[in-house]
Amino acid sequence: RLFAHWEAVASTHRVNLPRDMAGPIAQMARHSQAREPVPYVSLSQHGKCEEAAYEERRYPAGKWACVTMGEPMYEQSISMSFMKLMRYICKENSVGCYLGMTVPVLNEIHLTKEGTELERDVLTAYYLPGEFQQNPPVPMDPEIHIIERAPLRVITRVFYGMTTEETILREISLFWELLGSTDMVLRETYIVASYENPSIPQRRNEIWFICQA
Repeated sequence: RLFAHWEAVASTHRVNLPRDMAGPIAQMARHSQAREPVPYVSLSQHGKCEEAAYEERRYPAGKWACVTMGEPMYEQSISMSFMKLMRYICKENSVGCYLGMTVPVLNEIHLTKEGTELERDVLTAYYLPGEFQQNPPVPMDPEIHIIERAPLRVITRVFYGMTTEETILREISLFWELLGSTDMVLRETYIVASYENPSIPQRRNEIWFICQA
């Protein structure tokens, strides 16, 4: 039943769910409550009344497992990348065991020069849990690369629901309206941070504006 549910979710992203995903899906479901947050320091919060409109954070350097996909649709790219990462997290690694889930999963996107569309290539990144940061298990899939990402300063804003190209472009536009004119962040590269699995309709996401080095 669980597999059928995920199969239905995958079909909304126009992705076929392979049968070999049944094991990783069951394992992820068993461990769904134990999710390690990616460490960060909150630098400042800006908002109206009680609600934070956006937050500035600093993330330390760390090791991430990354996959890049360039499918016709954004949702296809992130779905196919995350299936690869799920296999790696669940068993297909050099220690042969479940590594543990961390949140958020990051999806790094690039806008075209006109700023009206997303470039096809999306990099999806999973933060290695603390116990594996010093010695990351080697992926069996050659398309998964372990990289050390430099410290990152970002301005973040929460949004809920599906993450399609349309919703992401809208969120970027809304965030720019909120921030106003500024040179402190990059204009072509953004990050979509996902906190919940794709089967949750009103899932929590964040759009990250990357601060200039």
